[in-house]
Amino acid sequence: MMDHAPARPATQDASSAPVVEASGLSLVFQTADTPVNALSEIDLNIARGEFVSLIGPSGCGKTTLMRVIADLEQPTGGSVRVNGGTPEEARRDRSYGYVFQAPALYPWRNVERNVQLPLEIMGASKAERAARADKALETVGLEGFKKKFPWQLSGGMQQRVSIARALSFEPHLLLMDEPFGALDEITRDNLNVHLLDLWNRTNLTVVFVTHSIPEAAFLSSRIVVMSPRPGRIVEVIDSDLPKDRDLDVRETPEFLSIAHRVREALREGHSYE
Repeated sequence: MMDHAPARPATQDASSAPVVEASGLSLVFQTADTPVNALSEIDLNIARGEFVSLIGPSGCGKTTLMRVIADLEQPTGGSVRVNGGTPEEARRDRSYGYVFQAPALYPWRNVERNVQLPLEIMGASKAERAARADKALETVGLEGFKKKFPWQLSGGMQQRVSIARALSFEPHLLLMDEPFGALDEITRDNLNVHLLDLWNRTNLTVVFVTHSIPEAAFLSSRIVVMSPRPGRIVEVIDSDLPKDRDLDVRETPEFLSIAHRVREALREGHSYE
């Protein structure tokens, strides 16, 4: 397998160092009967400001890789660095925001108080919590809904609240675990456009798990194609689409070419067997 982690210069400042560096990363789950090889020899660097999608069949280790980055799972081999330190240090420093598959909002808290929850845990003052929540909700286009409760919002709006909550403490890295997978296609398209606009405006580094080839091709600056278990990197595909693209780009030859390359890489990795 080709090495997907480019050589690192002898000296780098913080702005040029990779946000995520994985080298020889492996993870084996010990179960009651036989061990499960979830990840095998993952080599991957993610630069500051990139939008990197992880795509592959169910069970290929996409979410596991993201959970290792977030210090929610511990690798059994290799190494991973986040913002130059360990994943544990990144978690303690609140260097990343995490958006789950479901919004996971508290129904008894209104939108504003759901967004403020991480700030409360961090011990921020009431004034700071209010200011940061307002900014985060404005970022996702929900500034007029802060007094609403989750049950008063559509599924797409609830997920935008979840994104605002992840942004409330201003992380530089956003980890997103298939956040739009349960939504209808129209809502999903709308949120893809919102997310792309957010990425363009904030220069966040985004790691995004998806099962959708069109979604990966539309959103990403790079697409990491993974094989069935044990999860390996089959290919890393660069996108040359313009950053300010809209949904119409999906009808262009350039977009169709990227989607075709992703599909071929999945086939090469035996994802369709």
